[in-house]
Amino acid sequence: MATGSLEKTPSITQQATAVASGSATPVSPSSSDDVDEADKMLEAMGYTPVFKREFSSWSSFSFAMSISGVYGSLMSTWIYGLQAGGAAAIMWSWVLGGAGALALALSLAELSSAYPSSGAMYFTLKFLAPDEYVPVLCWISGYINLVGTITGSAATEYASSQMLLAAVSIASDFAYTPTTHHVVAVMALLAVAHASVNSLPTVWLNRLASGYVVFHVSVLVGACATLLAQQRAGRHDVAYAFTDFQPSSGWSPPGFAFLFGCLTPAWIMTSADSTARIAEEAKDPARIVPKAIANATTFTYVVGFLFNLVLVLCMGDPLDLINSPSGQPVAQLFFNAMGRVPAIFFTLSGFVVMNLVAIPGLQSGSRTIFAFARDDLLPLSHIWRRISPRSGTPIAAVWLYAALEITVNLLGLAGDTAIGAVFNVCTVALNLSYAIPLVCKLRYGRFERGPWHLSRRTSVVLNVVAVAWNAFMAVIFFLPTRLPVTAENMNYALVVFFVVVVFSVGFWFTHGRHFYTGPRTTIQPQRGYGVAMIREA
Repeated sequence: MATGSLEKTPSITQQATAVASGSATPVSPSSSDDVDEADKMLEAMGYTPVFKREFSSWSSFSFAMSISGVYGSLMSTWIYGLQAGGAAAIMWSWVLGGAGALALALSLAELSSAYPSSGAMYFTLKFLAPDEYVPVLCWISGYINLVGTITGSAATEYASSQMLLAAVSIASDFAYTPTTHHVVAVMALLAVAHASVNSLPTVWLNRLASGYVVFHVSVLVGACATLLAQQRAGRHDVAYAFTDFQPSSGWSPPGFAFLFGCLTPAWIMTSADSTARIAEEAKDPARIVPKAIANATTFTYVVGFLFNLVLVLCMGDPLDLINSPSGQPVAQLFFNAMGRVPAIFFTLSGFVVMNLVAIPGLQSGSRTIFAFARDDLLPLSHIWRRISPRSGTPIAAVWLYAALEITVNLLGLAGDTAIGAVFNVCTVALNLSYAIPLVCKLRYGRFERGPWHLSRRTSVVLNVVAVAWNAFMAVIFFLPTRLPVTAENMNYALVVFFVVVVFSVGFWFTHGRHFYTGPRTTIQPQRGYGVAMIREA
């Protein structure tokens, strides 16, 4: 069970060493009597506070909900379950895959409560792993996490562009067919727009985030109600949703193919730690951040199940959706069930939701770059850790992240196979970077709970389920989704992931091991060290 208790013990704030360097400037000096308690905790973990703490409980929850963006994200990834076997594959892959993703999210929420920092899961290794392993584990985990984060954000930008052009295609009565060049061009413009928004001060980002969930849920409810009202004739029954399986992948046994549909809940729910990366901008991160992660992911799991059910009941012939000229099955479903004008509206609403995924996603990703640069993990770290005196945010990191998103998406010009391989790597890379601290938590027993935590038995069970399930799914996501394998349908995700791992390990031996010692804190973690020991009596 989660609890809000917090032990009172003598403060160790005086042991903290301020290590933020470059142009980063503390918001408040650590000697001030009115320093926020969360800043004291951050100082005790070895970092100087540099962000204004604007995010409240509500805006943090809204931020977490927007990261999943279940309405728009499900629209853009629904094709996986549809191709995996139709109705039954969509529903059961969400039930099972979503449960595995939920176990992972709750595990990460517990870690984020104990060690709230912009470094998120990368930073927790400082306290979970033995000292001699911290540098290499943080280095490899950090680079793998960064690749997963960037590819995930790039996929969001790409999907946003596809959704906008799908609406244009519907508006033209399918006379216009989106091309890859059009998708990439629109994607680049969207990335620039989202980076511009993220250049605003934190107070404005907080205000924007507060409204995300209201719009998101309103559109979701409106779409479901309209579909059910319009698609009265020819609507499938509930038994069809859970039993109709139409395998077309070529895999044997055919039921194996439904696992490919698990990419949808994995992609939607796997970035649960993104909210942990704004911990230094939240008012009470040890409580607010894990609650936001747990509540938003649970809400996404339940609402995503219901949205999937409504879509399946109203989808008509699955093959008609797979072969949609717009390239977006859900947009085609809207068109078939509602007609042209409502379909354009709800598809454009999906586009807006995906933008509300991309904006906080870029904020989260830029904070990851800032946190890594603060520890000198990245080349030119002194640039990326700079805090703008005007906005109080890492502007250089924001624009670097946007440039990396665009660079990744340029692979779309090489074809759907190339860009698909990169996007598949997102889930695998992120889950591996999450599994490393969870394995260390289970193996070394150094974890000390924060104010939000699970019962010890529940924590262990969920950690084991999260690691085992996501390790299994990593293998599935490396397999081709259709047989026989051709150059066009081959899944090159394994090749991309292998390159990432070889690069991170090789870069460690040639570069990192000569200077990198892990998160740049001089305070030494010890048995019993955690947030509960940081709070003053």
